[in-house]
Amino acid sequence: MPCVRLDPADEDAEPFVEIDPTGRYGRYNDLLGAGSVKRVYRGFDQEQGIEVAWNQVRLGSFADDQPMLNRIFAEVRLLRNLQHENIIMLYNVWTDDDRGTTLNFVTEFCNSGSLREYRKKHRQVSVNALKKWSRQILRGLNYLHSREPCIIHRDLNCSNVFINGNDGQVKIGDLGLAAVVTKSCVAHSVLGTPEYMAPEVFEEDYTELVDIYSFGMCVLEMVTCEIPYSECDSVAKIYRKVTTGVMPAAMVKVKDADVRAFIERCVGKPRARPSTSELLNDPFFYGLDDDGSTPFPLSPPPPPRFTSKDMPTAISACSSPLLPTSLLGRLQIG
Repeated sequence: MPCVRLDPADEDAEPFVEIDPTGRYGRYNDLLGAGSVKRVYRGFDQEQGIEVAWNQVRLGSFADDQPMLNRIFAEVRLLRNLQHENIIMLYNVWTDDDRGTTLNFVTEFCNSGSLREYRKKHRQVSVNALKKWSRQILRGLNYLHSREPCIIHRDLNCSNVFINGNDGQVKIGDLGLAAVVTKSCVAHSVLGTPEYMAPEVFEEDYTELVDIYSFGMCVLEMVTCEIPYSECDSVAKIYRKVTTGVMPAAMVKVKDADVRAFIERCVGKPRARPSTSELLNDPFFYGLDDDGSTPFPLSPPPPPRFTSKDMPTAISACSSPLLPTSLLGRLQIG
């Protein structure tokens, strides 16, 4: 069905500064967020009439940084194969020109930003609301951990969890550091945000249970509005406390005994740490009403469009006319 567009001369019409190759998604000049890797702009899906997040990465900036390139492509590769109500969804991905200097991918947009930002804006939140957010994060993690092979997020924290404030729906994003491992394997890289990293991550020998530890720290931040170990002024001090089992100072601010006990279960020793499925059945969540998907969801966008000229060619490590041969030669995608 063709889109109904306003006259370009209409002064009230907000112009797109860019349109994707399909003509479906448009990008506005509003910057939602920026980091060392990507910039995220507000976009619009003309078919569904909904806002989206337009992610943009200048690949040339990382031509000599193979680990970073692997991280960038890993996020896209994972997202294109995931579909869960508590995981950010990928809609489309492509490179912008024949040289492939810019990677663009359109994802779901959460209108209230990260859970960290949202919690700081709304200080008066009941324990039940915190439980609902926590349960949705667990559902997303359970989906990742139940995949075959298993997916470990490895960088779960409240800045990588997003929320729609109008309905309270929570979604996990930023899968750039995620690892795919078989049930008989463990991961062996020290990656993540130090304040949320389980002790065994520093020892480079861990399983998906490191995400449970990070989840526990997320719950702590949600309750206290304080980043764990904010009393430390260096990564070295955080490392010493984490590896010696010293809890964040913020734990003393958790007055609810049930909440405190739940957090302590999540951040316990690896063998004592519960799985996502065990936590979802924990009495901590008893009595909550269901917080499942939106009652009347929009029809989902079609699967991401991938052609011989698009980014997934590079993701599969095949020859691509859009990425420099020298760059592709150094890119290792499993």
